[in-house]
Amino acid sequence: MRVDGQTGIIPLRAMTAGEVLDAAVALLRRHAAPLLTLSLTLAVVEQLLLSRLRTFAQISPSLYYWRINSEDIDWVPAVAAGLAGEAFIIAILGAYAGAAAGPALLGHRFRDRDLLRRTRPLAALLIALVLATLTFGAAVAGFLGVIFVYGLAGMSTVVLTVDRTANPFTAIGRAVGRATRSGMRGVLLRLLGYLVWLAIRLALGSGWIIAAGTITSVAGWTWWLDWAVPIAWAIANAVAYAALACLDAVLLLEIRVRTEGLDIAVNRARSLGTDPAAALVVR
Repeated sequence: MRVDGQTGIIPLRAMTAGEVLDAAVALLRRHAAPLLTLSLTLAVVEQLLLSRLRTFAQISPSLYYWRINSEDIDWVPAVAAGLAGEAFIIAILGAYAGAAAGPALLGHRFRDRDLLRRTRPLAALLIALVLATLTFGAAVAGFLGVIFVYGLAGMSTVVLTVDRTANPFTAIGRAVGRATRSGMRGVLLRLLGYLVWLAIRLALGSGWIIAAGTITSVAGWTWWLDWAVPIAWAIANAVAYAALACLDAVLLLEIRVRTEGLDIAVNRARSLGTDPAAALVVR
């Protein structure tokens, strides 16, 4: 069921970097319940899986998981798995954010369960697995490649649900093409958004642990840190992952406005009395 609104929360025009970030937060606020619920669920599963790898790698649950108990243990697989998990979760959330972004641009309101039907879960899952695999391989190979995988292909599931592409691999190729337009603007904004939310989640994840540490005896750190650290990071990551997925959705629409004339197509459809949502579809 669709409920028409007056104006969209995503501007139908080219935006500055700050406006893209602001619009992403607005999209997250509108769909906070489903996005944060799914994000938190996936973030908790991620922490449970990573806890086993960290134990094997003898990485202690210090505040930022940087304490290595043995120089003989290779910590790279554990860190690579964490980055792959991030790529997977952001991609899954991106499918929902993309389904929500089109109506948010056009000023329409869809119920959350109607948006879920538009997420194309099987195709989104396939893309998420591909991105996670590429991220893990890039991390194991030296971490630098992770920047390129994230920056170039990270919008793939958003392309899938906004453009309604039939082939998931077409969505990946189209995401790379759009991210590199206008002097790699899409890549740079994705990296900027990641750094902004990295700083925020570091503050969210560490803040209350540090505060609790000031009133906890030194002997108490051993038992409660094992639980407090992964819980803190699961909550912080859940917010950041959802926000980054919304950033991808807003960024894709902004790129299409800037380089494909999406705003012209939508306004033309409105002037002709046809459904402007058809302008979003690029099969």
